[in-house]
Amino acid sequence: MNVVSYHPSPEELSYTFGGRAAVGKVRPGTILEIYTEDCFGGRVRTVDDLPSQVCEFPYLNPVTGPFHVEGAEPGDTLALHFVSITPARDWAVSTTFPHFGALTATHTTAMLHPPLEERVWRYDIDLERNVAVYHARNSDFSVDLPLDPMHGTVGVAPGANEVRMSITPDAHGGNMDTPELRAGVTVYLGVNVEGGLFSVGDGHGLQGHGEVCGTAVESAMNTVVAVELIKGVSTPWPRLEDDRHLMSTGSARPLEDAYRISQHDLVTWTSELTGLDTLDAYQLVSQAGQAPVGNVCDTNYTMVAKLPKAYLGRTSVHEDVHARLRALGSAYTS
Repeated sequence: MNVVSYHPSPEELSYTFGGRAAVGKVRPGTILEIYTEDCFGGRVRTVDDLPSQVCEFPYLNPVTGPFHVEGAEPGDTLALHFVSITPARDWAVSTTFPHFGALTATHTTAMLHPPLEERVWRYDIDLERNVAVYHARNSDFSVDLPLDPMHGTVGVAPGANEVRMSITPDAHGGNMDTPELRAGVTVYLGVNVEGGLFSVGDGHGLQGHGEVCGTAVESAMNTVVAVELIKGVSTPWPRLEDDRHLMSTGSARPLEDAYRISQHDLVTWTSELTGLDTLDAYQLVSQAGQAPVGNVCDTNYTMVAKLPKAYLGRTSVHEDVHARLRALGSAYTS
């Protein structure tokens, strides 16, 4: 088993997909142990640390990477299996921003009413009890919320020498902010450049669907990823697989176009896997599918289309790469 560890210094963090040289090379079959910083780069530590005062735009949402996967070429697919995602600190933060979030005026939704207050919430992370403790700011109310760690941002370099900010989700991945991207999930990303150049960041201790206020329970993470390369198979939009479901993503504005992209990808993927014609697959996904929301606050919105694998017969994805990577991860942890 080939295990590689990487803990970036603050200067080694990246804020884009594309436009940056790889921080290292890994072979397919590698177990990669990485540290990821929170979306504020660890600068927001108390309720008095307002992001507008302690952070500098555009240096938000840092990602760890990019990593060059040996042998990866355009037209291939990277499979990244998240073996574990563990909060790295005993605290996390969340915020409201004056012009960011689903329930406030933004630069694209111009309103005359005053902007929301900039406010910070600090959560206590208790790994032994597996909870994040919410504390209201204007009362003594508090409540334990179950931890459900995930990564809001994962992706590869876009094609055609394009550089995208890490906060923007699109066909390359990016800041999709779907709670479905938790430990035990395999993410499939289409390769656009030599080596793929994938990066991971934006850890969340937990997040509601939609990330309505614009931030989740933002946490630094210690994460373990199993890396595989699928040659000669392209993936048009980021896809996810867990033990029970297949999932397709779509990122765009308006939200209904993100919904359409994700549903279209799941329908066509289902058709390819099962041999059903397009309309038969369309009917199956229409009646058996789910549509979890990723985010409704980023530069693009993200939707997820989700279908139980039990309805697909004995079909397998990429010769059961998810099961093989899960077994590799189990061997690593045992």
